[in-house]
Amino acid sequence: MRDFLLNATYFGVALSLIGYVFGLLLHKKFKLALFNPLLISIAFVIVFLLIFKIDYSDYNVSAKYLSYLLTPATICLAIPMYERFQLFKDNWKAIISGIIAGVLGSATSILILSVLFRLDHELYVTLLPKSITSALAMGVSEELGGNITVTVSAVILTGILGNMFAVLICKIGKINEPVAKGIAIGSSSHAIGTAKAMEIGETEGAMSSLAIVVSGVTTVAAAILFSYIY
Repeated sequence: MRDFLLNATYFGVALSLIGYVFGLLLHKKFKLALFNPLLISIAFVIVFLLIFKIDYSDYNVSAKYLSYLLTPATICLAIPMYERFQLFKDNWKAIISGIIAGVLGSATSILILSVLFRLDHELYVTLLPKSITSALAMGVSEELGGNITVTVSAVILTGILGNMFAVLICKIGKINEPVAKGIAIGSSSHAIGTAKAMEIGETEGAMSSLAIVVSGVTTVAAAILFSYIY
């Protein structure tokens, strides 16, 4: 069975999609944030690999084809941005201020928690780029001397948590303005959070997409500056 799976060309793709569909069904049935499809998919794949004693590298050989879709999927985020460009022009000061506040808030929280838990410098800089896309985060982490593997894990976890709790946090914070919701979600939980923003509304999705781009560039500069503080 194990050899059959490893020799299947699209075994990794099929396993990932089955896990995601299973997560969608659970989420649809129970309507709970805990049953996030992406989180369920990750857990499903991990358990499957452990049961059949399959190395991640072997799984990734056939799962890597999914990664090819990341670039066009990311580019597609520009469509809602373009459709809401007038909204950006009308609110650009508030939007830019919100994104900068989100970037500084993320970096400051990492600084405070690192001091409280007495993390070493390597782990501190590893976590600084947690709220931006993995491609940028990996580059920032490597440049600052962090652990890239931990950075990617932190980025994925941040995105999943943002996707799961974005709506709840907006309700608690009484954030009702669509533009504010989108900026908050995009600047704190990158593309995975943006998927939730698009579910909430078109304006939220467009602003979240914009926040991904601007916060990504801003975080690069902020992470370098914050790396000298602790």
